[in-house]
Amino acid sequence: MPDATQYLQDDTPFEFIRGGALPSISIAYETWGELNEDRSNAILIVTGLSPDAHAASSEADPSPGWWEPMIGEGDALDTSEHFVICVNSLGSCKGSTGPASINPETGRPWRLAFPELTIEDIAAAAQRVVRHLGIEQLCAIVGPSMGGMTALAWLLQNPNGARHFLTMSSADKAEPFAIALRSLQREMIVTDPNWREGQYTDENWPENGMRMARKLGMISYRSADEWRGRFGRREQNYFDKELFGMSFEVESYLEAAARKFIGAFDPCCYLYLSRAMDWFD
Repeated sequence: MPDATQYLQDDTPFEFIRGGALPSISIAYETWGELNEDRSNAILIVTGLSPDAHAASSEADPSPGWWEPMIGEGDALDTSEHFVICVNSLGSCKGSTGPASINPETGRPWRLAFPELTIEDIAAAAQRVVRHLGIEQLCAIVGPSMGGMTALAWLLQNPNGARHFLTMSSADKAEPFAIALRSLQREMIVTDPNWREGQYTDENWPENGMRMARKLGMISYRSADEWRGRFGRREQNYFDKELFGMSFEVESYLEAAARKFIGAFDPCCYLYLSRAMDWFD
């Protein structure tokens, strides 16, 4: 499989807002389009909780990205005019340094020994990529979901760093309802028998906890009206005795989406990024 992902290995010590430091960090990113002569046409995408840096296809990697319809020639983020950068968040397990990364002192994943992570830390790490590319001011910074929080934090850290700002499905702080949902998601993960205080293995993954947490998150991503319009009360000729359900299409949809997530995202990274969102204000 071709890979367009690039990695910034920054050996400058990284200090976290809530304490702790790492001697170096690695940040995964991808780019589309060309940077113009005065380096003024760059658009930075900071992602939601789970996406990687592969937001769109390219010659180096023709596989569709998670935001494929948005990026390309003539699209909303027009690569014939702009140089588009997508950064994988610090704390993720999709190429950037995070709890799933190897602690060089122990040779094992950081897991719960990773420093406490904030949205402000994620923004500061993204800025290291911008600086590495020699860009003094972005044309725009764009952030969906958690990325909207990251973009706001980035702008507070770099007040003149971008001429335009776009966020969607995000917030300027975590509200009690969102905190309550994420709290329940985290509890589902850490009460899974395979969690083992963060010492899970690839063979004994906290699968059920991750599956349930993903379902709850997905339910919160859409309004009741949208669920009604998409699925209604359509039934299917099936019943799962173990789960005591799956008679309705909406149940099967959630189950299929949750199972795709299992093994694709590290549980500790999920906890750290989720808590970072709760702290943001």
